[in-house]
Amino acid sequence: MADIKYYDVILRPVITEKSMNGMADKEYTFLVHPEANKSQIKEAVEKMFEGTKVKRVNTMNCQGKEKRRGLVVGRTAKTKKAIVKLTEDSKEIEIFSGL
Repeated sequence: MADIKYYDVILRPVITEKSMNGMADKEYTFLVHPEANKSQIKEAVEKMFEGTKVKRVNTMNCQGKEKRRGLVVGRTAKTKKAIVKLTEDSKEIEIFSGL
């Protein structure tokens, strides 16, 4: 397993209707590095966003979609999503505030 630094763990936020509804409960969804584990994701969120305290992290591995071009069948890259729940006394994450 490669040595993953905390700034390489979080790739981008996931902006969907379902993830926006979770922000009311301080649940944020991120696309993360496929080899990152829950403790690395927790550390990355707490270091990258000042004043946040992570209560729990749920992860899910998403397989790549099957794509065809003529007779050739291939797959897109697999991804990993993380749903991060913050504690009640934690600050909110600023990148989601304007959405």
